Amino acid sequence: MPTELATGLTTGLGGWWATDDYDVARELLQRGTAVLLCLAFIQALNQFRPLLGERGLQPVGRFVARVRFRDAPSVFHAGYSDRRLVVVAGAGALGAATVVVGVPQLGPWWVTTAVLLACWAAYLSIVQVGQRFYSFGWETLLCEAAFLVAWLGSPDVPVPVVLVVAVRWLLFRLELGAGLIKWRGDPAWRNLTALDYHHETQPMPGPFSWHAHHLPRWWHRTEVVGNHVTQLLVPWLLWLPQPLPSVAGAVVVLTQGWLVLTGNFAWLNWATIVLGAAMVSDGVWAALGSVVGLGRGPAATAAVGGGWFGTPVAGSPATYVVVVALVAAVLLTLSVRPALNLASRHQKMNASFEPLRLVNAYGAFGSVTRRRDEVIVEGSLAERPGPDDWREYAFRGKPGDVRRRPPQVAPYHLRLDWVLWFVPLGVSGPWIGLLCRRLLEADRATLRLLRTDPFDGERPRWVRLRLFRYRYSTPDERRRSGDWWVRHEVGVLVDPVRLADLPGRAR
Repeated sequence: MPTELATGLTTGLGGWWATDDYDVARELLQRGTAVLLCLAFIQALNQFRPLLGERGLQPVGRFVARVRFRDAPSVFHAGYSDRRLVVVAGAGALGAATVVVGVPQLGPWWVTTAVLLACWAAYLSIVQVGQRFYSFGWETLLCEAAFLVAWLGSPDVPVPVVLVVAVRWLLFRLELGAGLIKWRGDPAWRNLTALDYHHETQPMPGPFSWHAHHLPRWWHRTEVVGNHVTQLLVPWLLWLPQPLPSVAGAVVVLTQGWLVLTGNFAWLNWATIVLGAAMVSDGVWAALGSVVGLGRGPAATAAVGGGWFGTPVAGSPATYVVVVALVAAVLLTLSVRPALNLASRHQKMNASFEPLRLVNAYGAFGSVTRRRDEVIVEGSLAERPGPDDWREYAFRGKPGDVRRRPPQVAPYHLRLDWVLWFVPLGVSGPWIGLLCRRLLEADRATLRLLRTDPFDGERPRWVRLRLFRYRYSTPDERRRSGDWWVRHEVGVLVDPVRLADLPGRAR
């Protein structure tokens, strides 16, 4: 295309196609998403192989042998090996890290786009073969966010309005979907009693969850009402003129901050905080900068897109305009089913409607568990173990020792701990038997997923899984005993088993 035509096209489109009010938002979205991608790839390096690798609990090789590429696109359909996983995850972490520090953003728009798209493809490849251990809504959220923010390019092009709308649509689905699934689901959300249980029964309590649980009942009612307002009403402000989207974003950030304090939901809350902060326009950031003392002069200008993040040029390359328009058309087409899902009485939670997970449905805690049952894994060195011969394996995040305060784990994701929370709810599989085998073998990779090995690397003769009912200690019980939990046994999940009792051979 001749230079004059390209210049004329981008200049003519500039008034409605591009905006100069979301330069801070672009940086927050790209660098924030890149931080989470980097963390997710590091987790894959630490956990994927013992869970899903060649000797994993759900080996990828078996999965790709029975699932078609078009149903779960992944580079691992070309062949899985632990070494290939390390290459993919390592390259993804490195690429994401360069975006965090801003290296690709120094070049033309397509460099940043290419790096983030490569990270998206790498992480999508991991998620697609992750089976039970990657079956969480925040995996899909990270995939969608990575694809979307890739097209924001670099500071040498202005932010396209259609992508601002696309990011708002993502946050809208994320928040409204979560609100609707609660309202349509468990009656505890409608009668305002859900938070009487949630802080105690959530999958991975945090250091302040015990304290949150013991707040007054009226406060729990307030929490539920606040949740309904934030997720059912506030998202509609995203479609109104500024500063109302900025207000909506600030509300999302504040409420997600409370969830960060009271639970461990991997990077779900942090991804939502990034999206919420990105709703704030540069004008609002400038006003906030004035309030805190940056002023409205050169310092404030630098803070909202000049000196810190670079100044975008007045126009955009024609190629960028065309590419973003095509991407927007694809996203609009794929948005039909997620939009219909929001309006459906049979709303799906955390669902993808196409294999690339580009536009998805979200939601969380459509039902609230009223009691907490925990899987306790024990082993014994004795030939014929008695009641006092069993030792408990300690996990990094999930409750076990009643004296241990729940740790802060998020945004890190302990996948084995999380999946074990679902086992008492009836969500299990053959991987439980493989877990027993790996413990009986004293498999070093598997033991590294745990906090402590009671046998210091020695092979136990027996392993068993018991089920315990947990509840928080009362403040009085805690003062007297120092325990955070009270528990009692409710049954045996897996009877004592030896390596010779398990089917198959060690692999």
